[in-house]
Amino acid sequence: MEVLIKGVRIVDETKDFMGDLYIKDGKIEDFGKDLNFDCEIIDAKGLTLMPSFIDLHAHFRDPGYTNKEDLYTGSLAALRGGYTLVNLMANTKPVCSSMDIVDYVLKRGKELDLVDLHQVVSITKDFDGHTLSHLDSLDERVKFISDDGKGIKSNIVMYKAMLKALEKGLTIMVHGEDEDLTPIDYRISENIITLRDIYLSKETGARLHLCHVSTKEAIEEVRRGKAQGANISCEVTPHHIALWDNDYKVNPPIRSKEDVDALIEGIIDGTVDAIATDHAPHTEEDKLRGAPGLSGLETAFSVSYTTLVRTGRIDLSKLSKLMSGNPGRIMDVKKGKIERGYDGDVVLIDLEKEIVVDRGKFLSKGRNTPFNGMKFYGEVKMTIKNGVIKYSAP
Repeated sequence: MEVLIKGVRIVDETKDFMGDLYIKDGKIEDFGKDLNFDCEIIDAKGLTLMPSFIDLHAHFRDPGYTNKEDLYTGSLAALRGGYTLVNLMANTKPVCSSMDIVDYVLKRGKELDLVDLHQVVSITKDFDGHTLSHLDSLDERVKFISDDGKGIKSNIVMYKAMLKALEKGLTIMVHGEDEDLTPIDYRISENIITLRDIYLSKETGARLHLCHVSTKEAIEEVRRGKAQGANISCEVTPHHIALWDNDYKVNPPIRSKEDVDALIEGIIDGTVDAIATDHAPHTEEDKLRGAPGLSGLETAFSVSYTTLVRTGRIDLSKLSKLMSGNPGRIMDVKKGKIERGYDGDVVLIDLEKEIVVDRGKFLSKGRNTPFNGMKFYGEVKMTIKNGVIKYSAP
């Protein structure tokens, strides 16, 4: 399979030029100006080509909650958003605490042949908060462990989990929340766990990734931890940088404008490593009952691009680093950059296209979004995985 994409603006974390891109046998073979190959040609004049996006944090609800989402519909939503690799959290039913569920997800992903799926395993068995013995059974296909949606209350359990993660070469992804403090002060709840886990990471040397950081204090702790040499990375979500003082139900909650400004400053100065969606689809009934989360894959790029690049806060290469380059490094895959030998996963975008979010057009089963009816710029026109067109906008 060969494809030549012609006359396009090519942007990744280090490049921004007009030219062509050639993909052969699923890999980027060449890029530059005035390329000529006897193969399928895509005329991409007026569009921008970027490495397809990598989501470090999503919930596809499969197995167990497929009324909300499944691996097929989640993959379709990912492609519509420009994603070809998605890292799936462990809060399935049953909880992903074994290789059996990992095997199911990876096998189903290959059968669908839409996007690449990675499955996270729980830190504690069945999210029980204390059992770690299941971690010994994990093989090299598992790269991350997380009790996302729940914080690890016990200091000694988290300490032991970090030692085990270090032994097995795993990254711990933490949901910064002390659930005992949440009813009293959701802000302190995030900040205190963030501080603790960064300290334990420094003490153990374990690799730590902080999910959906949302407060100015938490970002400052990440900044301080990195300066002290901690082996840490962090993500923010599009909704936490685009919204403030909003009562839409998510976890962690939408914060203040002061927090938003601090998150964006963290993006600008490099404290923030990635933008992740925390894609969390729900049924209408569950959302009305207060289920936290939003369906984020299909709006992530346009919200981030409009909020960060159109306003002049960062350039498009920086956004590519946040949505592709750094996530690729964190996941240790040859994706996320325009380089020879990297996977031929790219997205074509009309940056000047104004879109109005219409949840009725979502490919995800989850129509829960705070952005419905809002205007943004940047429409994904085509998503290509390993040189094969997987999504084309109608």
